[in-house]
Amino acid sequence: MLKNIQEWTLLLSIFGIVALLGNWIGYNVLPLDALLGMIVLVLICLAGLIIQKIMPGNIPSVAYVAIVGILVSMPWMPGSAKVVEWTTSVNLLALATPILAYAGIAIGRSWTDFVKLGWRSIVVAVCVLLGTFIGSALIAEVVLRMQGII
Repeated sequence: MLKNIQEWTLLLSIFGIVALLGNWIGYNVLPLDALLGMIVLVLICLAGLIIQKIMPGNIPSVAYVAIVGILVSMPWMPGSAKVVEWTTSVNLLALATPILAYAGIAIGRSWTDFVKLGWRSIVVAVCVLLGTFIGSALIAEVVLRMQGII
């Protein structure tokens, strides 16, 4: 369990540093201004991961992370005002970038599994992505025209 906690702490720290840099570059929020918020978010994630290992059952750790995050930000919880104040300086998209990069690396490590799927899966993936893009563009076009923005 201690080895898991050390690995999680290292991974979450790297994630936090990358997110702070993304927050700075993308949203002009200085890393020192968002540092306390990032530390709080990392601790919430770490607490959720630990609780998932301790609790019986097979509930995903993301559920425990969400529960811990909700609980520490509830108005009746001592210190919740500071938690909310600190975490508001961390932008959501700055958090999404390292998560997506990590997912890409994880997928990239299993190219042998991807190759086993064959060329047909690539065609299906391209069609799904293209359909999603065109569908989103059409919906955006219709909504923006209805609102008179374009």
